[in-house]
Amino acid sequence: MLDAAFAVFATKGFGRVSIEEVCEAAGYSRGAFYSNFATLDELFFALYRERADLIASQVTEALAQDGPGLDVPASVDRVTEVLLLDVDWLLVKTDFLVHAARDPAVAEVLLDHRARLREAVADRLRAGGPGALPAVLGGADGAAHAVVAAYDGVTTQLLLDKDVDAARGWLKQLLTALLTDGTGAPGHGGTPARDRRTPGGGTGTPDES
Repeated sequence: MLDAAFAVFATKGFGRVSIEEVCEAAGYSRGAFYSNFATLDELFFALYRERADLIASQVTEALAQDGPGLDVPASVDRVTEVLLLDVDWLLVKTDFLVHAARDPAVAEVLLDHRARLREAVADRLRAGGPGALPAVLGGADGAAHAVVAAYDGVTTQLLLDKDVDAARGWLKQLLTALLTDGTGAPGHGGTPARDRRTPGGGTGTPDES
C-alpha cells in the first residue's frame, strides 16, 4: 500500500488524494486501508518516515566504511553515489514540508528526522578529530548542518530541472568545498580551488533556483 500511495501522492500531491484513490491503486478495500491506517495523514506520515529512514541509513552506512578514521573525499564520493535523489520522492517530501509548516505536530516529525540525519553525519565527522574540518564550520555539528543544507539546495534545483546526474555532481562539489580546503584535502578553510568544472563540463557556479 505504501508503494501505491507513494505513486499517487507524487502524481497528484498531498491534499488532492482520496482514500479511495489510494485503495484503487493498491488493490485494497477501504476496510483493508482502515485496518492499517486511521487516516490518510497517518498513511502519509508512514510513507515519509519510510523514505526518511532510508536516507538516514544510506548516509550512515556510506560514512561508516572508512573504519575508525575519516577519509573526507572518499566519504563524500560514497554519500553522493548512494544518496536517494528521486524527483517523485522530492515532490512528496515538499508536500510534507508545506504541511508541516502549518501544523506544529507534523513539524516535530520532520524536525526529528532532520536532527537524526544531522547527528549521524556529525558523529562520523567527529572521527576526523580536531582540525579535520574547516574552522569556519564550528566543528562537526556545524558541518552536519551545512551538509543537510547543501542537500536541500541541490534537491530544490533537481525539482526544477530533473537532472539527477547534475544534482549528484553539484552535491559532490558542494560537500567537498564545505568539508575540505576546497582541493579535496581535509584542512582549515584554505583557498577554494579555481576553475572548478561544473557537472555539465563548463565552468562557473550552480544555477540559482
